Amino acid sequence: MTAFQAHGLPNLLRLPKQALYPKPQRPRSHFRRLGCAFSGLPASILAPLVVFLTIFSCGAAYAGDSGVAVAPHVLWILPFAGLLLAIGFFPLIPRISHRWESNANKLMVSLSLAAIVSAYYLLRGRGFGHARPGMDSLLELFHHAIVADYIPFIVLLFSLYTISGGIRLTGDIPARPLSNCGFLFAGALLASFIGTTGASMLLIRPLLQTNSERRHVVHTVVFFIFLVSNIGGSLLPVGDPPLFLGYLRGVPFLWTLHLIPHWLFATGLLLTLYFVMDTLAYRKERPEDIIRDETRRYAFRLHGKRNLVLLGGVVLAVGILVPGQRLPFTEWVIPQWYLREIVQLALAGISFALTPRRIHAENHFNFTAIGEVGALFIGIFVTMQVPIEILKIEGGALGVTTPLQFFWATGGLSSFLDNAPTYAVFFELAGSLHHLDVTMLSNVATANGAIPAPHLLAISCAAVFMGANTYIGNGPNFLVKSIAESRGVKMPTFFGYMLYSGLILIPLFGLISIIFFV
Repeated sequence: MTAFQAHGLPNLLRLPKQALYPKPQRPRSHFRRLGCAFSGLPASILAPLVVFLTIFSCGAAYAGDSGVAVAPHVLWILPFAGLLLAIGFFPLIPRISHRWESNANKLMVSLSLAAIVSAYYLLRGRGFGHARPGMDSLLELFHHAIVADYIPFIVLLFSLYTISGGIRLTGDIPARPLSNCGFLFAGALLASFIGTTGASMLLIRPLLQTNSERRHVVHTVVFFIFLVSNIGGSLLPVGDPPLFLGYLRGVPFLWTLHLIPHWLFATGLLLTLYFVMDTLAYRKERPEDIIRDETRRYAFRLHGKRNLVLLGGVVLAVGILVPGQRLPFTEWVIPQWYLREIVQLALAGISFALTPRRIHAENHFNFTAIGEVGALFIGIFVTMQVPIEILKIEGGALGVTTPLQFFWATGGLSSFLDNAPTYAVFFELAGSLHHLDVTMLSNVATANGAIPAPHLLAISCAAVFMGANTYIGNGPNFLVKSIAESRGVKMPTFFGYMLYSGLILIPLFGLISIIFFV
């Protein structure tokens, strides 16, 4: 619309020159766009963080130097809590939601909150862990959060995401409740052998394709996260990172098979509940959608088979290329630098180069979903170091001594913190218990060289199972959510998902704790 059309001749004569000849707007640079990330955020969110940083950083710099480990003040959990609240609430706030869709803006918020925690450890009178204050403390923080945790985490997810994006299972079967139960059961079984991330990336796209004619599919993706992305990986150390960490600390490889009764109980109850829910949802589908779903039947065919070999290579690299450990059947010690991650990235690169573009296009493959995970979890891994340090220093004061207490303490924290370091903390805590009249598992890396078997069972079960309580409890959760949303599924928000887990999983875990750990 021209100025003449908008205003008419009489008003046009009175308009300022700028209205008649507007200056062409210069495209904003990438950095200017990033700078606008916070422009839609209310000052009430950011201002307290600035004050918080200024006051407490200055106060922390005057802490004593007695050599006794002192936990951070509980208020320093706020950056971590703030990031969780941002993930949960920003998509619901109209002024912010459209900006929050950008991964660049997610990264800005994530890094800003991580910077607050980094500044705290830089200025704090006592360093991070056993490091000296100042740069030593900051470098130690980055070593724990980025070098040891985030980089292996995101490289594994990226590799599995990229390789699985080159595998396409074509064909269509009716998306009946029984068919979907078959998908979920297969994924729950497969997760223990190729990992929860591998199974999730392999099966989520075929499941979404099978249910593409249906409208009510949110509950199917939620149960997929419950079963495939979490509970299914409890039978072998390669299934989930906490169990693999236990294996590295001396737990026998097949010891986790003690969780078979727990796996069967949880999987059986969840599949039964899902079948009932999906049957009710199936009856609500429109008749024309059901007809289209029933008539579109194609035999299953697997494309990109070579990627299955590459997928197995990633899982094998995780299992045998452990830094500081000997390569199986040799005397060669795996170097501490990122050989494992280099191999994983090389396999992902081979997959991306050799996979026909047609398969990627049919899978709607892009890097947006994994980009979202990377942007958010870099902040999560840095900010969660504060609650983990508090737990390490003051965990003994929790009074956790029985398997039941270990189950709920480990599970509750694994829901919001990374379940691998949470597992490690309670592994050490259980290993410090004395004079217990229970079976002890020997030759493990604890202070006493042993750990009570019932307590380890509770810790292992809780760390794996309760990672399903939130989107951030386990790596694949957020990835599955992002892939489902990219395919048009309106997934619940952070707290909406917690409503599902609170109503379904918490009662289930209550039964498990009573049956197996009392």
